[in-house]
Amino acid sequence: MFEEMHNAPLHEALREYKKRKDTSFHVPGHKDGQAWQGYSDDEDVLAQVMGIDATEITGTDDLHHPQGVIREAQRLAAIQFGAEETYFLVGGSTAGNLALILSVCTTPGDVLLVQRNVHKSVIHGLMLAGAHAVFLAPQQDPGSGLSTLPSAATVGEALRRHPGAKGVLVTHPNYYGMGASLRPLADICHAYGVPLLVDEAHGAHFGQHPALPESALAAGADGVVQSTHKMLTALTMGAMLHVQGGLLDRTLLKQRLAMLQSSSPSYPIMASLDRSRSLLEAYGPALLEKGLTAAREIREGLKQLSRFAVVEPPGASGEPAAYTIQDPWKLVIYDAAGDLSGYDLQERLEAEGCVPEMSDDRYVVLALGPGTTSRHARHLLTALQRIAEVEMKPGDKAATSTLSANFSESVQASDVLSRQISTWNNEEEDLQFAISEPVAFGLTPVSSEEIETIPVEQSTGRLAAEMVIPYPPGIPLVYGGERITEALAERLIELRNSGAKCQGAADSQLYTIQVLKEES
Repeated sequence: MFEEMHNAPLHEALREYKKRKDTSFHVPGHKDGQAWQGYSDDEDVLAQVMGIDATEITGTDDLHHPQGVIREAQRLAAIQFGAEETYFLVGGSTAGNLALILSVCTTPGDVLLVQRNVHKSVIHGLMLAGAHAVFLAPQQDPGSGLSTLPSAATVGEALRRHPGAKGVLVTHPNYYGMGASLRPLADICHAYGVPLLVDEAHGAHFGQHPALPESALAAGADGVVQSTHKMLTALTMGAMLHVQGGLLDRTLLKQRLAMLQSSSPSYPIMASLDRSRSLLEAYGPALLEKGLTAAREIREGLKQLSRFAVVEPPGASGEPAAYTIQDPWKLVIYDAAGDLSGYDLQERLEAEGCVPEMSDDRYVVLALGPGTTSRHARHLLTALQRIAEVEMKPGDKAATSTLSANFSESVQASDVLSRQISTWNNEEEDLQFAISEPVAFGLTPVSSEEIETIPVEQSTGRLAAEMVIPYPPGIPLVYGGERITEALAERLIELRNSGAKCQGAADSQLYTIQVLKEES
């Protein structure tokens, strides 16, 4: 029984608001759900939520000028997550990424060093700021073919080349839960006097249990965005922006947040952020233990299912590596036999009642969390066992025992394919080419007269006039103004043939792509 509800000040204020049953002469129009009476039953979920769907009245505070319960809730969140100051976000991590970029890039043409495989919200932030992005190629894990952080050498060289850069923005962990230490990047940024900004959307739980990786704040990042709804317990769109140190203008940051977030923020979302934090405060690591136990059970169970394998960091070599951290709650599995693509495996899992987070041509990503239990682990392992039995061809039973022995060969054989089509791979190993020239972003649209539509097969060498964003994870493979290389065109074709879902492109099936017309 959770008895310390007073430790969730905003949540408790809304409970009291609901109990009072005051007569509402203020927005919202449903009047605490009264408008739904007679049109819904006692189990109507929306009607229940409306009872705490308040607005900025006496006692509920104001997100954009917090003086009461919201201010206290954000103060407690800062303590819990290790920040000097925390801001609640009701527009997801997208709002936080936009606010950070607009706070450091204050003049059109400002340069920001940006990891190449970032979420589309970062690209949109660059557009809003009129910034010039210098893209940094991420490192690639040789075993899985997936990309993680830019190397410290890449970041250091980029800062040397662009001493006027306003900051460095990276994503950690990636959508697959993979990463490496952020400390070297933070040290380099601070040596140059610029902030390290981290999109930690998938790492809100980091640092909250000894078995979990270190948080970006603990590693020294200056501005960190976390999707509390993704890996902790808040409602969808509930996120937090954490800051520390003196490299960010917090007054400007608050002004940017007020611009980007609704002047009528959702109180249920904010209350869920407050409650998520209060649960962590009350129960500590024990709150996460159930989900971590389930993750261990799945990994142990997969060892008995030679048909399927899970991506894990390579053994310690003593050398800096692209991939040393794996979120236990992100299980990246694949068919070691090589017969099922990630899309195929996701379809079969969904038929068994197990719904993954995402898939690509090779991998399926399973996102666990505080609500994942041993029962869920058993369900998944049973489903995978059934899939393995159905997929097994006549005469294969004797051969299945050799799959584990051939595991490394299977991974190596998949490397080329993974590098071609992964939605996270925009890598360049040569440091000479790992740092792009400044790319200008803005909001002025390209006129239709300047655009033509051509087959993807004919796009090599042309300048893209649109973004192509496989979703999930929402990482642009192509952005407007980028020159399409032969490798990139091949990757788009592979994605099309794999049935990947894409946003941004006029032709979502990727048979054609919009490019800038060439001067005759």
